[in-house]
Amino acid sequence: MSANAETVQSRIEIKDASFSLWLRQVGAILRLELKKNFFSRRSVLVYLLALMPIGLLTLVEIINPPGRTSQQFLSIYSIFYNAMILRTVVFFGCAWIFMNLFRGEIVDRSLHYYFLSAVRREVLVAGKYISGLLTSIVLFTTVTVVCMLLVFFSHYYAESSRLFLDGPGMNHLFWYLTITVLACIGYGAFFLVVGLFFRNPIIPALVLYGWEWINFLLPPLLKKISVIHYLNSLVPVPLSEGPFAVVAEPTPAWISIPGLIIVTALVLFAAGTRIRRMEVRYGSD
Repeated sequence: MSANAETVQSRIEIKDASFSLWLRQVGAILRLELKKNFFSRRSVLVYLLALMPIGLLTLVEIINPPGRTSQQFLSIYSIFYNAMILRTVVFFGCAWIFMNLFRGEIVDRSLHYYFLSAVRREVLVAGKYISGLLTSIVLFTTVTVVCMLLVFFSHYYAESSRLFLDGPGMNHLFWYLTITVLACIGYGAFFLVVGLFFRNPIIPALVLYGWEWINFLLPPLLKKISVIHYLNSLVPVPLSEGPFAVVAEPTPAWISIPGLIIVTALVLFAAGTRIRRMEVRYGSD
């Protein structure tokens, strides 16, 4: 074997060893962060937020006698999902989970332990993001499923069973779960970056929340500069946005899903670039 071939082979082996090391480090960070996300004191607020729509639906189903068909509840659940679960629970839940991945460490004065360890900072971003993503997906997909079951099966068990087994029920549930996962992916990346770039992350979070809520008033071009536009394009029961809404064509799923993932990758790349130059200064926070 020539010297050049040996050099190339050695470089490949070094890259493979580095990649394997990074995977092990991501796994170690992931295990540590998942414990924090699920069992720390900060997780209580997320649990309360996740229980809010379930408790509200339980109360409504107790005091509201049956009077509609399960087909009508497809539209009712679409409205409830969009307003309560997607725009409220998932949005603010992701804000709390992902902003605290780094901002919480700074407040607790513990981020320097990660920075002093032999871990590339990009690997740290990956491990923390995946931990937040898994946490949010587990919590909010559970909320999505439980709320849908409460809406349909509390009064209309036989009819709802036919709707899910022989009708469009399972297809609708699949798309609502897909939207929830994509929302966690997109909002999670944004809020992780907010926690890194901003000393007070509440202001940019509120700005994004306002932008998402007025999306129906924006011209078609500006609608596409938002996460909610692409998520609403996937909703199985289209929603009426009211008489003042500016009509825009929904973006097809084959564009919405890859586009959201690509934007998320770019945002995470920005986070990895930012954290390379980040210095921990607890006294200024």
